[in-house]
Amino acid sequence: MPRTARAIPPPLELRCLTALWRLGEANVQSVRDWLAPQKPLAYTTVMTMLDRLTRKGVLTRRKVGRSFLYKAMVSEDEIRSLAVRELTDSLFDGKLDALLEFLGAGPAAAHAPAAPDGAAEEEPQRLDAALL
Repeated sequence: MPRTARAIPPPLELRCLTALWRLGEANVQSVRDWLAPQKPLAYTTVMTMLDRLTRKGVLTRRKVGRSFLYKAMVSEDEIRSLAVRELTDSLFDGKLDALLEFLGAGPAAAHAPAAPDGAAEEEPQRLDAALL
C-alpha cells in the first residue's frame, strides 16, 4: 500500500512545532533548549525538523544575522482539528458522533448508569486533551 502524506506532522516534528507555539519566534538553539528536558536532541536534528516543517509550509523563517528565526504558520487548534478529522475518518468511518460516543461525550453517555456506591463521576476530559 503506497504511503500518503499525513495532514498532521509526525511526533518529532510536532514536538518542535509545539516548542514554537510556546516560544513564538525562535532559532534552532532556543527550540532545542525548550525540548531538552523532555527529549534531548542534537542541534542538527532540530534544524532538520524545522527545515522540513518550513518546506511543508507549516513554518516560516527569516534570516537574522547568521541564523534563522522560525515561526509557526498554523495554530494548535488547526493541527488538533486535522488530528481529530484523521482519527474520525480512519477509525470511526468519518462519523464524529461515533467518536464522541466512544469518548463518553455522545448520546450513549447521557444514558449511562450512575456510578456505583454513589461515587462521584470523574469530570470528562476535553476532547483535545484526550487526543493529544
